[in-house]
Amino acid sequence: MKRLILTSTSLAFVLSSLYAFDDFNGWKVSGDIRTGWVTYDYNNPPIGIDNNGNIIPSDPNINKGHTDSKGWYIVPKLSLTTPTYKNFYAKASVAGATDFGINDEKYESRNFVFDPGERKSFAILQEGYVAYKSKEHKLLVGREEIETPMIDADDYYMQADSFEVAYYQNHSFKNSTILFGYFSKMAGVWDSGANGTKFESMSKASFIDKDDKEHIGDKGIAFASYDFNDEHHHLQIWNYYGFDMYNTFYLQYDYLGTMKTLNFDIGIKWINFKEVGYLATDKANTDIDYSIYEARFDGNFKNGFNFATGIAKFSNGPGQSATLGAWGGYYYFANGMVFHFFDAGSLQNATNYKAQIGYDFKYLINKNISMYYRYTYFDLDPTYSKTKNDLAQDKKILNGLRIVYGKGLGWYFNGTYEYAKLDNEPNIYALRLIGGYRF
Repeated sequence: MKRLILTSTSLAFVLSSLYAFDDFNGWKVSGDIRTGWVTYDYNNPPIGIDNNGNIIPSDPNINKGHTDSKGWYIVPKLSLTTPTYKNFYAKASVAGATDFGINDEKYESRNFVFDPGERKSFAILQEGYVAYKSKEHKLLVGREEIETPMIDADDYYMQADSFEVAYYQNHSFKNSTILFGYFSKMAGVWDSGANGTKFESMSKASFIDKDDKEHIGDKGIAFASYDFNDEHHHLQIWNYYGFDMYNTFYLQYDYLGTMKTLNFDIGIKWINFKEVGYLATDKANTDIDYSIYEARFDGNFKNGFNFATGIAKFSNGPGQSATLGAWGGYYYFANGMVFHFFDAGSLQNATNYKAQIGYDFKYLINKNISMYYRYTYFDLDPTYSKTKNDLAQDKKILNGLRIVYGKGLGWYFNGTYEYAKLDNEPNIYALRLIGGYRF
């Protein structure tokens, strides 16, 4: 497997330099050679691996038993797109990940590149679809790195999520897009609740209770959306129905405007999660019934400075740990840069705030470099948020710094550092240094 990934990486570099093959009679070769170093320090080093291959933390009660993790990886992806014939075309992408045996397995429980249980190199058919596309219609069936608010490719980490999906998209009405379809399976180690190195059903890849997954079996998600977008107004309405799991309703409105040298975006959002089918019965272990109410004010000035602010209020209902971040959905206004939601005991009845400032250096040195600092504050409800030792948690504070170079094709880099302080837990931090070459 490692030899296969190394061969595909070398081949991708060769193909990227052969301009004649980039568009040869309509056939297109593209790809991404990505590499990175990641570190997650929970003040909880691993002390070994048991007979079942599980990594043993030094203290299972510290930071939910998360262990310090670190490692270097290379993630190649190579894609081939066919010529378009009578509006039909197809695409196939092969991707994988390897560390060439360099990393220490004890430090790979939280890196989210390999499957945490197997911790070994892999390769998969990341994409493979047939599509029809005209000015007003698009129909696609197969595996795709699709982007939607609550089920998403989430491709800013080491490897994108991919989904087995069928959908129809319509652009017949001015400024409007109508979309509906069905997700059956997904792959993606960072966002899957199953073995993300292979395609598993959406129910198996969910974050709901393990026993509930066994009772439900292999189920998918039907979805529909309406999107209106003109110069000043952007309205998004989405509904995802996870059979025997839960329904997610997503409503967002943004007003985009200009005030002298400032371009700004004022947005509001409501997301509702509600158990359905088997999860709605007394037999299920997972309870899901809550909403998130969000608002933001973002802007960028013509001199290169920009800012982003956000607030999110969680209603007093259960299910946050079973839904937040599932299937790659991170479209929230008040996130952290790395840790997001997962280290607090609970976000039930919590409120979180975000303030970010950034600068785009292209206005100063004509380079595609940006830098951002973000502060995120979680006002937790100690009635629900507790450590594994049952100590109450009132707050969580995140400080993050990010440097970004490159967009689109060519060389790119994303460096992110975040430091977290959580009541009654040792402080934690993460460092991600990820870069590569797209062609």
